[in-house]
Amino acid sequence: MSHFSIAGLQLDLSTGDNLDVIAKEIIKTKKRFPWLNMIVLSELSSYGPEKKYASSVPSKAEQFYSQLAKQHDVWLIPGSMYEQAGTEIFNTTTVINNNGDIVERYRKIYPFYPYEEGVSCGQDFVVFDVPQGRIGVAICYDLWFPEVARQLTSMGAEVLIYPTLTGTIDRPIELAMAQATAATNQSYVFAINTAGQLGNGQSIVVGPEGNIIYQAGVGFEIIPIEIDFNLVRRNRERGLHNLGQPLKSFSQNQITFSVYADKAPIEAVLEELGPLDIPKINNK
Repeated sequence: MSHFSIAGLQLDLSTGDNLDVIAKEIIKTKKRFPWLNMIVLSELSSYGPEKKYASSVPSKAEQFYSQLAKQHDVWLIPGSMYEQAGTEIFNTTTVINNNGDIVERYRKIYPFYPYEEGVSCGQDFVVFDVPQGRIGVAICYDLWFPEVARQLTSMGAEVLIYPTLTGTIDRPIELAMAQATAATNQSYVFAINTAGQLGNGQSIVVGPEGNIIYQAGVGFEIIPIEIDFNLVRRNRERGLHNLGQPLKSFSQNQITFSVYADKAPIEAVLEELGPLDIPKINNK
């Protein structure tokens, strides 16, 4: 069997302890759709975007979600939380299996600088296996960097999951990026956003042919999708619509991109753009 079912929860959450609200929605979702294998939440869903809620791991919230996962026989990617690690803070998502075990933790590699100030960059890419295939996880702004998706794909990921927190006017751009990421990596892409007070919704699920399977509105939504890992493998073998085969082309082409071996040239080119700061009033 190559099918696996994932539901994105696009919830209206606030800053503060959202655990009880989230638990009720997870329980209702699993009861309504008992065939679900996994439930995915948005970035920073548990406590919102304030760093005062940062805690070390394993955390109270992780233990809370582990019990939920075990009780309801469902994998959970409960968005992300700020993790306190010594003097550093990371934006960290946890992967929990249906036995309640913590399988992986992923630290956001590209915090949303300069706005996500004080958050350190993660260094490790994360993929994990479910019985039917392999899934990669990243967070929100990571979607803007195609190297992240390419690395996860090169590690065998067939589904890419991005818990997201976007409440700004660039959300339509992210929708286009999600679709392009799915097509260029011949992968499913789930980008699950928050609604209401903190986010503007518009979560999206894209198939491995670059086709939009579903795009949410701006309010509360449950997005249950059954995916087919064999569809990913078929597309990678034969090409999108039996045409382009981007993963094969990428793997077989002998070019070496010098920018990845040595960042000095691009740093010199971009140096004149100035520091990575929040823009100020332009009086010119």
